[in-house]
Amino acid sequence: MDAIFSSIADLAAAIAKRKISAVEALDAHLAQIDSHNGAVNAVISLDREGARERARNADAAVARGEALGPLHGVPFTLKDTHETAGMKTTVGYPPFADYVASHDSPVVARLKAAGGNLFAKTNVATMLSDWQSNNPLFGRTSNPWNLERTAGGSSGGAAAAVAAGMTPFDVGTDMQDSIRLPAAFCGVYGLKPTERRVSLAGAFPDPTGAARSVRLMSCLGPLARSVDDLSLIYRIIAGPDGRDTDLAPVPVEAMPKLDLQTVRIAFASTFPGFPVAGDISAAVENLARQLQSDGATVEETKLPRLDLHDDLAQGGALIGMMMEAAQPEPPEEPTPVSRWFGALARRDRSILAWDALFESHDALLCPVAMTTAFPHCEPGAPIKVDGQGQNYWMIPAYGAVFNYSGHPALSMPCGQDGVGLPIGLQLVGKRWSESRLLGVARAMTALAGGFNRPPGY
Repeated sequence: MDAIFSSIADLAAAIAKRKISAVEALDAHLAQIDSHNGAVNAVISLDREGARERARNADAAVARGEALGPLHGVPFTLKDTHETAGMKTTVGYPPFADYVASHDSPVVARLKAAGGNLFAKTNVATMLSDWQSNNPLFGRTSNPWNLERTAGGSSGGAAAAVAAGMTPFDVGTDMQDSIRLPAAFCGVYGLKPTERRVSLAGAFPDPTGAARSVRLMSCLGPLARSVDDLSLIYRIIAGPDGRDTDLAPVPVEAMPKLDLQTVRIAFASTFPGFPVAGDISAAVENLARQLQSDGATVEETKLPRLDLHDDLAQGGALIGMMMEAAQPEPPEEPTPVSRWFGALARRDRSILAWDALFESHDALLCPVAMTTAFPHCEPGAPIKVDGQGQNYWMIPAYGAVFNYSGHPALSMPCGQDGVGLPIGLQLVGKRWSESRLLGVARAMTALAGGFNRPPGY
């Protein structure tokens, strides 16, 4: 079997049936890293010997006939933000260069309990603060489709590693499109669940035990090469965990098998005032037409009556207030509590407006970002979209709208642009409806095209 591009379930089944050993599966991924990571620079903090020992133990468990978890013996990586016992967590930030947590975050613990073998971390933007993955500790991650282009950020290392076959899956963080944008740039799938669906405990290094300030808009979710793989990892990591008290006890359901004739899709090839490349808007419209031809109920939607630019500004203000609360010393003029509650009330109006749209539609099909993977550049430099310079800080706007609203959204590959780079489209659903949203995405996969290996991998 092709261990490095198999589905997670197929790889786990092959290990369980002793068609391939966990050691062989690990070694196949390590060989892929040795062949390609020098150019891509997606994988960091590699634990070869520890992972090999764990793989041998996994094979021994199979030989003893023990009960196996759904990830038994499957090697995997994690974005370099999750706290992991015995492995550095740096977020690309020099003061955290040697930080090792005393215990695993709940998400890490669940993946390990399911049988997964964590063998490396993946590269990020410094402190997760950019849409290119570059930092002073590990350098710059490149896109496996074109090394002159970015893999995106802040989960760029995760997306590039999944696309290049260096790992079967990863788990990223997403406060402003940071899972979906790199997934789109690298041609893989990425899911941002509903806010407060997956534990944020231990999702960022915390050497001093400070109070957790990031409590809104940020989500954890998987990156993988198929909808089925997204669903598998999502179901493992979602739900209350005993540490993050913000999590809602909403059942985590299995992904349904849907017929397109039962699906109601709204689509928008652009949002008012948001730039977008012509190849991307055309991909939205072409897929919408194909879905309609195959029996889905499809309509070009009238978006909620919202000032989406103001939503982005308000989201940025909320992030700023959370970051202010995380500072060791309060500012001379701290934000008044009334402003915080006013910002939450403004956000509620946006959430309810989007909720109304999803009362009559299963999903909204729209862009993930204004462009495909752009050339490496200095943060803040104008980005060319169809030859016209656009504001760098608008790169994640289409995705960040749904961080502000809290709705689940995923990025799915949908062909390539005129220069051969992957196009990713966004599918957004009703809050708490990840399983149905994933089912809609799977029903659309044959028309959208699914994952393709980058050339040379």
